[in-house]
Amino acid sequence: MSSVLAFCQWLHDLPISRALSESDWAFPIVESVHVLALTLMVGTVALVDLRLLGIALRREQVSVVAGQLLPLTWIGFAVMALSGAALFASEAVRLAGSVAFQLKLVLLLLAGANLVVFHFTAYRHVATWDRGTATPRGARISAAVSLLLWSGIVVCGRMIAYFH
Repeated sequence: MSSVLAFCQWLHDLPISRALSESDWAFPIVESVHVLALTLMVGTVALVDLRLLGIALRREQVSVVAGQLLPLTWIGFAVMALSGAALFASEAVRLAGSVAFQLKLVLLLLAGANLVVFHFTAYRHVATWDRGTATPRGARISAAVSLLLWSGIVVCGRMIAYFH
């Protein structure tokens, strides 16, 4: 057995993982929390992305929109990550072999990389383009990529239930 599968089996065999997977109520509750947190996080990210693309909130400065939504984004991310880890632990062995889950993880890594690149390039100079000038091409590309990646993450997350 590979070390990854051995780790997944160990994780799955933890008492808390077993309790989550064997309970009639715990798994659906944690899954619902995960979906709600995902909605909060992706919703706030989408609003910022749509502002960067000039589709929504055009009269608001990007820095103001991002500043107001960022705390909610991080709350959503934290709850989503914790609930996702719990859900993974309860089905670790099955999910390790799931193409949909593997693709979801790859897309999550790409979304994180896109965020880092955006913050260290275009957003680093937001003060120079935030007031009345056009959003730089790099920021618009990053926003479009973000929307595509998060859409893919949501679809892959949903497909996990159907592709074993």
